[in-house]
Amino acid sequence: MSVDMRVYAELNDFLRPGERYTVQRRQFRSHQTVKDVIEAAGIPHTEVDLVLVNGHPVAFDKRPHDGDRITAYPVFESLDIGPVTKVRPRPLREPRFVVDVNLGGLAKLMRLMGLDVRCPWDAEDAALAELSAAEHRTLLTRDRGLLKRRNVTHGVYIRSDRPVDQIVEVIRRLDLGEQLAPFTRCLRCGGAVVAVAKAEVEDLLEPLTRRHYDTFRRCHGCGRVYWQGSHQRRLDATVEAIRSELTRS
Repeated sequence: MSVDMRVYAELNDFLRPGERYTVQRRQFRSHQTVKDVIEAAGIPHTEVDLVLVNGHPVAFDKRPHDGDRITAYPVFESLDIGPVTKVRPRPLREPRFVVDVNLGGLAKLMRLMGLDVRCPWDAEDAALAELSAAEHRTLLTRDRGLLKRRNVTHGVYIRSDRPVDQIVEVIRRLDLGEQLAPFTRCLRCGGAVVAVAKAEVEDLLEPLTRRHYDTFRRCHGCGRVYWQGSHQRRLDATVEAIRSELTRS
């Protein structure tokens, strides 16, 4: 049995060049669902927000029939598509993330911009998927197979190579512009960073730091102490570079 399938916009990035932006004939078995058909083409289900079969919206568990027409559309996080039935669960309106180890640079920049990110360095794929599901965190990865795991409901395939381009991609894709709060999270663990009296951290400071600085912040998670030292100019420039990229069309 076979169906005719067409996908739109960036979903075509997952297809082979000759299959993009056109109708393709896909073979399937009677027990398979539209989710199976779409993922067999190389498209992770987390990248799909709407599926139509013969023009009617369906859920991922819909079993197609021979000759059906399947149409798939990408995630609409920043576009209200009204009463149309989405195939994914509702968006996570309190965005939290888990990033695989290959995107460590992205994780640091997201923390710099105040986003809640976990990046367990030694976690296997199964553990990352379970963490995403258990803590309701959107999974960010460049591993298509990881996004195809059944228990991953919210995920984003990262297309860009450079960390700055990656964070701009995530912010735009998930409409996170209003969620940014630079310098409010620990760059090491992602915990919340709050102001603290110098007397409370004085014993942790190097002599020159103790002498020249009076304003400090401390992470509630790992206890790391922050102050506006010589590194602050570089961090400010990174924040400005990200904001500048976000304003470009």
